[in-house]
Amino acid sequence: MSEQHPQTAGRLYGVGLGPGDPSLMTVRAVEVIAAADVVAYHSARHGRSIARSIAAAHLRPGQIEEQLVYPVTTEATDHPGGYRGAMEEFYEEAAARLAAHLDAGRTVAVLAEGDPLFYSSYMHMHKRLAHRYPTEVVPGVTSVSAAAARLGEPLVEGEEVLTILPGTLPEEELTARLASTDSAVVMKLGRTFPAVRGALERSGRLAEARYVERATMSGERTGRLADVDPESVPYFSVAVLPSRVDAPPVAGGGEVVVVGLGPAGPLWLTPEARGALAAAEDVVGYTTYVDRVPVRPGQRRHASDNKVESERADFALDLARQGRRVAVVSSGDPGVFAMATAVLEVASEDPYREIPVRVVPGMTAAHAAAARAGAPLGHDYAVVSLSDRLKPWEVIAERLRSAAAADLVLALYNPGSRSRSWQVGKARDLLLEHRTPDTPVVLARDVGGPEESVRIVRLGELDPDQVDMRTLLIVGSTQTQAVRRGDSGAEEIVWTPRRYPER
Repeated sequence: MSEQHPQTAGRLYGVGLGPGDPSLMTVRAVEVIAAADVVAYHSARHGRSIARSIAAAHLRPGQIEEQLVYPVTTEATDHPGGYRGAMEEFYEEAAARLAAHLDAGRTVAVLAEGDPLFYSSYMHMHKRLAHRYPTEVVPGVTSVSAAAARLGEPLVEGEEVLTILPGTLPEEELTARLASTDSAVVMKLGRTFPAVRGALERSGRLAEARYVERATMSGERTGRLADVDPESVPYFSVAVLPSRVDAPPVAGGGEVVVVGLGPAGPLWLTPEARGALAAAEDVVGYTTYVDRVPVRPGQRRHASDNKVESERADFALDLARQGRRVAVVSSGDPGVFAMATAVLEVASEDPYREIPVRVVPGMTAAHAAAARAGAPLGHDYAVVSLSDRLKPWEVIAERLRSAAAADLVLALYNPGSRSRSWQVGKARDLLLEHRTPDTPVVLARDVGGPEESVRIVRLGELDPDQVDMRTLLIVGSTQTQAVRRGDSGAEEIVWTPRRYPER
């Protein structure tokens, strides 16, 4: 209630009417409508108001009705401010009309389908008037709840996440959001339906999608969204992706999706990767990485040791042969020293040649470390693993010499472990044949994780004892700069110029 307005001011109500069936209005909504001096509702220029028709039985003789007629809906406008300008002008004028009643001491009930503060036109009145007059919002049943009820399927359960999207978003954005969530409702269909359907198909969710039209109203229609004729879809319809918990398997054969988890934690996970993990019936991977995947009801988890890549790939592909949807997880990007190669190598042989295999990329450790340090990979660079478990050290040394002689920045993966501690020192000495001792080196450990540490040292001072398997090294080229910033020079950043000097 505003302290600036006279005590004689009327009271504003935003009244939620529910999804359409008048019997789903709340008792409080009926009370407010019946007692109001003024009942306001929106309509298009044809004059018919769905909101008024829902509340009609509770209107009484002598009430003042304020019909707020939109100047435009979906058609073009010659307003100098375009559609947005026309609507802003309309809302200002409508608020002024209601304010006149409130100033006269009348109670004003603004009718809103669904809930007044959920994709409703009422909120435009609320933002303009609620700070000036005593206001009460009467919540209503939303079309989201109504659609789930009419489908008779759970919407979300347990730890699932529900995403509500307007169909007016660009198709690419819809695709990303649909791929990454558990359950979803897409509203405002009508003319957006083809793009929404395309987003569901591209995100791999079309087979799950349900369609609800005019929930609880006359002309209600429900069914599989894939079967709906786009020309028949009105604005008052929604697309629903119900809960995946205990849902029947989606028709189709098995497949293996190799998923990159990024360097650490959910912030580094792409929407596509989230979707692939959520859709999987089985998760296969090294124990440490499987533990990073959220537990889902009904999803089977198969964790194993880090040194059994081929066996893990064979196991995942065999599950897919049985019709299972399998996610094989890797840290970082699965195509960079990780599981994508192991899976594809086994999948290229009988009896797995016909099994679909997809690779979902992830943020690789080199890029995550570079971002924390500045931009050391701003020019040409080479990526080398220092592990000699799968290739001889002589090969590693030759590649380091070649990359260093070419003056490439080097991102060094797998620099050391408990059983392998000498390679970092060997690599340092080899690189010093081509680099000055003051060459910047980034030591990035557990980037994105709870023990993150990013330090910048000089190549001549690089101590192998400060490096372990969770550390990634970035060694600068002759052009890489290390610069101190800030008032006290406390921050040191590293960057490599994009322009290389002519020889």
